[in-house]
Amino acid sequence: MTGPERFTDANLDRRPLRCAGVPATASLAQIKLAFRKMASTFHPDRNPDAHAAARFRDAQHAYEILSDEERRRECDQRRQKHLLDSARAAARSIFQSYLEGIA
Repeated sequence: MTGPERFTDANLDRRPLRCAGVPATASLAQIKLAFRKMASTFHPDRNPDAHAAARFRDAQHAYEILSDEERRRECDQRRQKHLLDSARAAARSIFQSYLEGIA
C-alpha cells in the first residue's frame, strides 16, 4: 500500500467498513475491537510513520460512523444504493476485495 486510504466525498459511503477492516455484518463489539487495534497501531505517539496520523484520523472517523446506529444505517443505505446504481463498478470492487483477501 502506498499510503493511507483517505476519506473523500466520493467514497465516504463505502470507506468506513474498509478502513475499519470489518465486514458489513460486523457487530458493535467487532467494530470496537477493530478500532482499538487500529488506534494502538496507528496512534501518532506510538507510530512514527508519516502516514500514521492520517490513518489514525481515518480510523476515528470510521468508528464514529460505524458505532452510531443511525449513521451506520445511512452508510449502509448509501452503500446498497451504490451497488444497485453501478453494478459493473460494484462487481469490480467486490472482485478486487476478494483478490486483496487472498493475497
